Amino acid sequence: MAGVELENGKPVQELVENGIEFPNNYIWESPNFGTIDASVPLGDIPVIDITQLNDSDQLQSALSSWGCFQAINHGIENSFLEEVCEVAKQFFQLPMMEKEKYARQKGDFDGYGNDMILFHDQTLDWNDRLYLSLIPQDEKKRQFWPQNPQSFRTILNELATRIQQTEKMLLKSMARSLCLEEDCFLKKFGERRIIGARFNYYPPCPRPDLALGIKPHADGSTITFLLQDNEVEGLQVMKDDKWFRVPIIPYAFLVLVGDQMEIMTNGIFKSPVHTALANSTKERHTMAIFYSLLVVNLSMTSSIFLLFRFVV
Repeated sequence: MAGVELENGKPVQELVENGIEFPNNYIWESPNFGTIDASVPLGDIPVIDITQLNDSDQLQSALSSWGCFQAINHGIENSFLEEVCEVAKQFFQLPMMEKEKYARQKGDFDGYGNDMILFHDQTLDWNDRLYLSLIPQDEKKRQFWPQNPQSFRTILNELATRIQQTEKMLLKSMARSLCLEEDCFLKKFGERRIIGARFNYYPPCPRPDLALGIKPHADGSTITFLLQDNEVEGLQVMKDDKWFRVPIIPYAFLVLVGDQMEIMTNGIFKSPVHTALANSTKERHTMAIFYSLLVVNLSMTSSIFLLFRFVV
């Protein structure tokens, strides 16, 4: 993703609430994406109990074939995840004037808004998002952390603490699955890591046959933790050039390999292309947590990390 941001896209929720006619810049013209119907099969994505990660063969098989797995018993209580989801929903339900206090600025990831627009005639995603930096501490942009709901900041800090414990356990297991020293990935990261959380809101879409919740992309992270909506399906992942629906397992994290990890493992672990579809009648909420290196230097030109690698 290169170039200079031209402007901020309007929040999709604002378009819906104002009854604006479906805009042309949300029409996705590529035919290579699926729909939620019988033609797109449910993916047999591996389900792995994090407490049983001594089975390195199962983990390596999942990450080298699908590039992802459904993590259960990951150490974060269901009740706490419900709190996280609830404060996110409450934020997106606030009046537009209140949410715009945290509007993302040009050229920045943090804040509330829609797509970062990088070129003219860019196709936009049918979702609004709130992206917040969690780690390192001195990179937190607290001006974008909502003060309403009142518990949002406290819960977000707790989330940052808890997810790091799960990440460390997983990174050690990933190293062992490749017969490496279990601390090798953690040592590689050192203090050069970034953790960010992105809360996504997908309003009902009048033309789900034309729009996408989020365009096909692979994550530029090391690993991504995605918490799906507990009730509304929408996520699809590509394997062997075919789309598969991602089953909903309440409170499970879908763990995805990012581009950085694919590079670090010489392509053994795959960074999967995935997309989210729009829905005509139901709103959908998800949360993604990105764990990334600030700078990657793997016998190649150093590069600042990017959140996504879009597929067009």
